[in-house]
Amino acid sequence: MGETLTSISPPLVFSIFFLFIFSHVLSAENELPKTFIFRVNSYSKPSIFPTHYHWYTAEFTEQTHILHVYDTVFHGFSAVLTRQQAASVGNHPSILAVFEDRRRQLHTTRSPQFLGLRNQRGLWSESDYGSDVIVGVFDTGIWPERRSFSDVNLGPIPRRWKGVCESGEKFSPRNCNKKLIGARFFSKGHEAGSGFSGPLNPINETVEFRSPRDADGHGTHTASTAAGRYAFQANMSGYASGIAKGVAPKARLAVYKVCWKNSGCFDSDILAAFDAAVTDGVDVISISIGGGDGIASPYYLDPIAIGSYGAVSRGVFVSSSAGNDGPSGMSVTNLAPWLTTVGAGTIDRDFPAQITMGDGRKFSGVSLYSGEALNGKMYQLVYPGKSGILGDSLCMENSLDPKQVTGRIVVCDRGSSPRVAKGLVVKKAGGVGMILANGISNGEGLVGDAHLLPACAVGSNEGDIIKAYITSSSNPTATIDFKGTILGIKPAPVLASFSARGPNGLNPQLLKPDLIAPGVNILAAWSDAVGPTGLDSDTRRTEFNILSGTSMAAPHVSGAAALLKSAHPDWSPAAVRSAMMTTASVLDNRNLPMLDEATGNNSTPYDFGSGHLNLGNAMDPGLIYDITNTDYVNFLCAIGYEPKVIQVITRVPENCPAKKPLPENLNYPSFVAMFPVASKKLASKMFIRTVTNVGAVNSVYHVSVESQIKGVTVTVKPSRLVFSEAVKKRSYVVTVTADTRNLKLDPSGAVFGSLTWTDGKHVVRSPIVVTQIEPL
Repeated sequence: MGETLTSISPPLVFSIFFLFIFSHVLSAENELPKTFIFRVNSYSKPSIFPTHYHWYTAEFTEQTHILHVYDTVFHGFSAVLTRQQAASVGNHPSILAVFEDRRRQLHTTRSPQFLGLRNQRGLWSESDYGSDVIVGVFDTGIWPERRSFSDVNLGPIPRRWKGVCESGEKFSPRNCNKKLIGARFFSKGHEAGSGFSGPLNPINETVEFRSPRDADGHGTHTASTAAGRYAFQANMSGYASGIAKGVAPKARLAVYKVCWKNSGCFDSDILAAFDAAVTDGVDVISISIGGGDGIASPYYLDPIAIGSYGAVSRGVFVSSSAGNDGPSGMSVTNLAPWLTTVGAGTIDRDFPAQITMGDGRKFSGVSLYSGEALNGKMYQLVYPGKSGILGDSLCMENSLDPKQVTGRIVVCDRGSSPRVAKGLVVKKAGGVGMILANGISNGEGLVGDAHLLPACAVGSNEGDIIKAYITSSSNPTATIDFKGTILGIKPAPVLASFSARGPNGLNPQLLKPDLIAPGVNILAAWSDAVGPTGLDSDTRRTEFNILSGTSMAAPHVSGAAALLKSAHPDWSPAAVRSAMMTTASVLDNRNLPMLDEATGNNSTPYDFGSGHLNLGNAMDPGLIYDITNTDYVNFLCAIGYEPKVIQVITRVPENCPAKKPLPENLNYPSFVAMFPVASKKLASKMFIRTVTNVGAVNSVYHVSVESQIKGVTVTVKPSRLVFSEAVKKRSYVVTVTADTRNLKLDPSGAVFGSLTWTDGKHVVRSPIVVTQIEPL
């Protein structure tokens, strides 16, 4: 993904971007063609052409070169061209922007209860389980035969639905029903990879289906997490047994396969899916896809930001994953203010395993291994990393010497290759078991895996102790005991160590992620095309699988949005997000502040945004912070985007207000006060917010501020908001004043507080972040 350009004005960035594309032209004589996405000013289409497609093929490129034509969330087309041809098309006055197509990656049964959902009470009963709402999932497709996608006792398909079930390999319209009401696949960008004469990146039909059928498992898992039906006696090889159900079990599903096994997801195909989904009539879009390299592009160069704006501006809620590059700071992706950005927390269920050492010491870890147990037998313990060779310590392919590992339990360091693949390397070399040790970057954050041999994951501290034991003992031995499933774990939720963190690297005055949801060891439906590890050599098949990632958290929020939209059809996407954010919980099940798995310390709004999704309260939030399309345009003006640049995102020509707006005045349910490092002793920042009453008509709210920040005062005027039949909206002003020379920031570079409005029944809470930045 492109650079995070914060020190150059966007118009200049835009010019530099064009120069960057065109600077390759002279050296491009022998270069292979690539896919480019062209953003066209649709208002400049000459009337002689009956459609935009006729115009594009007559004036810009040949029919055979065009992959997708976009006309709903985005006006333009994608085509396979050389850089020289792309530069030539880009010079046309009707072309607003050119992007090179890029590959992105996926952000890879108790959770509905854990969100505060209970049968026949609260949100589930009041919304008829979301049966009138359509959730679009952009992922790897679906395995339609799973019980999670049954349509038993579902009413007719909503009449407004305009989508289709596309035919393809091992998939036909007969695979759809009243639950799975739409299924499409988008492969042109993926196959074009580069080249004119047929696909140069063809779909590998030995491992993939050229259809909406899921060969990977990820898409089936996310779809059933958001909206899976009740599936009784669900489990993964005996683990997490019980009833599996999605957050919105009666919502309808439409799947858009944009990601392909082992190949990622291409921007040109993702944009085509946004275009189709909005035209088809989805209400919610769930997208667990991100840049993969932890660097956020400016919104006008980011097709997920552009496509989602087109959806949100038409009333479609878009939930996206924050990314899995935590616990590093500023790792959060999908930053656009119209996206709901979701991080991951644990749930109160665990899969413990215990390592017993030869000297009697015991260490606890996590595993989903379900094969033959070690039955307490002690085996020699070996750490290949003692050699000092990195590949050995990581148990990479062909790195282990069978003479050293046969019949032994092997300690492998986490990183560089899939966790389950390390176990396969150990097994092939003759090892009987594996202990997977976290490095410092993962800290104590553990996720369960369905290993192919007896294996257990341990945190960084335990890993170091076990390695020290191997070094110091003349005959180090150990065994691993698997304890199954344990419920009621405390504390929970805990922020997952992999969950991407703030601050927002693009616009730090906007707090991201927005909130967190369950994303660790989540049980959901699985494809029959692959085993639970996803490895080619894994011949096991399972109806359900347990996965972890912000990929699992985003569909929880998508399902929640379906229930909220069902209960409140007139709410905008911003209103739905506001209801989730202002009612989110910042306490765990011990009633103490949520912890960060990576450090064991309290987590902060940079980690969890507004807190952990609490659906029971989101149904009736009392007040909401609404945001209109005009508000988003004003925000883009505020961060320095020129009207032409804004049009790349919004599709229509925009004008910025004569008086430049301030980015911090976007009506967001959180506050970030940024003060320059070298400012005078006292500095203050003002924020204007408007709340809409969606509770009892005659309500009076009082404000309280929680801030134990030394040297910071927060004032709110007025401190009381009165609502009536005639007055549904009220505005207030927050002033944050800081003694900037004596501000003591915590290790994340900020200090935190909160602002809460309450009427005695509703608690409407917003986080406050105070930070200092070096002026540019």
